[in-house]
Amino acid sequence: MVARIQQALVIGCLGLAFAWLMIGWERSPVWAIVGALGILELHVVVLGLEFLLLGWISRASAPPDRPTFRQMLYAWRRESVTSTIVFGWRQPFGARQFPDWSGQPGADATRRGVVLVHGFVCNRGLWNPWMRALQQHGCPTFAVNLEPMHGSIDDYAPIIEAAVSKATAATGLPPLLVGHSMGGLAIRAWMRRVDADARVHHVVTIGTPQHGTWLGQFSHAVNGRQMRLHSRWLTKLAAQEPLQRYQRFTCWYSNCDNIVMPAATATLEGADNRRVPGAAHVELAYRPEILADVLARTPIL
Repeated sequence: MVARIQQALVIGCLGLAFAWLMIGWERSPVWAIVGALGILELHVVVLGLEFLLLGWISRASAPPDRPTFRQMLYAWRRESVTSTIVFGWRQPFGARQFPDWSGQPGADATRRGVVLVHGFVCNRGLWNPWMRALQQHGCPTFAVNLEPMHGSIDDYAPIIEAAVSKATAATGLPPLLVGHSMGGLAIRAWMRRVDADARVHHVVTIGTPQHGTWLGQFSHAVNGRQMRLHSRWLTKLAAQEPLQRYQRFTCWYSNCDNIVMPAATATLEGADNRRVPGAAHVELAYRPEILADVLARTPIL
């Protein structure tokens, strides 16, 4: 569903830009080109507004979590490129490029399985670079699609359960779970439902709004409302989790996250909280140090 919607948006934007270019060319080629580029790059303006909002929201944060103007400027530039690739190609057209992989048939497993869980309005195509790298290193890899797109986060638990079961069957050992953005909350909701501590080797969250995000107040989707700052759903989730569970978590976050703000909302007390300075929300999912950390946790000793 997400792929089809994003395919329609990409094709629609390309068609609109082409129509503008054709209609306006005779009057003014320059303005025709400017208008077409404006249609194609509208998301860059939206990202810029998000970073301006981030700067305002982060005024009260301590310096490590308060981004500098220079950091935000460079993060905006990189996120503009990264988000174009993700939402313009990987998710709408590449979601099936890397199927789930249970390992080499007949070979003994040398690495634990990894379950990848995407975030809000995304799909498994987000993880294509991860799928390629993990499979090249021999990791059984399973990436889910969380649907319905705007459903309750609690309703994604059966999807994660199915993926974890496959990953466990592939190696006979508890897998690692990696969640980007809302995906980290979906993992926590699944663990609460099935009391899954013994079934998980480790959990890595990337830019996950553990305590919600300021932007959540603008969403009217069920899962969007659940991600509002200190929402009733998040408060109940935390109250039903044993504190020692967070010791299984590594939470990667950034002071330049243009979606999860303020930065500290992406951390958990008792978890291994790791800051990546200057990384935007989608860009954070592709930081090499995070992938390297996950790979380092997969060898079967």
